Amino acid sequence: MATVGKNIAAPLLFLNLIMYFIVLGFSSWCLNRFINGQTYHPSFGGNGATMFFLTFALLASVLGIVSKFIGGNHLRTWRNDSLAGAGASSIIAWAVTVIAFGLACKEINIGGHRGWRLRVVEAFIIILTFTQLLYSILIHAGLYSSKYGPGYRDTDNYGGIGGGASGDHIHKGANVPVSGNRV
Repeated sequence: MATVGKNIAAPLLFLNLIMYFIVLGFSSWCLNRFINGQTYHPSFGGNGATMFFLTFALLASVLGIVSKFIGGNHLRTWRNDSLAGAGASSIIAWAVTVIAFGLACKEINIGGHRGWRLRVVEAFIIILTFTQLLYSILIHAGLYSSKYGPGYRDTDNYGGIGGGASGDHIHKGANVPVSGNRV
């Protein structure tokens, strides 16, 4: 049975994955131009915060892409044992994206000529800050109600509390006659 959290998180996961790939492509192009000293390129520009911003934008995009692959596995299985990895990686990706967001705001505040590719990276980082937060909230929605997805304390899913299986336990050898076994 699909839950509310899974139905909303799956399209958001795909959207964030595409946006992180776009950020990775544009920020790596801009960083390459910056390292080569080609800041005079008409579609690049930059200021004092550009190097720091591009470094964290690359780091955020790589962590975001890896987080989306782990989140895709969680959405496929949708169990509480895959929730821990997907939730932790989405929060780490969001935290680094927030740092890149702060640097994007600083770069916009400093001003100066910024080419269209750099402005695209800034815009996507700002958008991804909020969509990644929404995605992380949706993944963790099962903590509040099982209607929204698996939670850390669900006993219906694999593992249960304390790692044991839930349900009736069948003990080996209980009231079963042993015949013909040599020990």
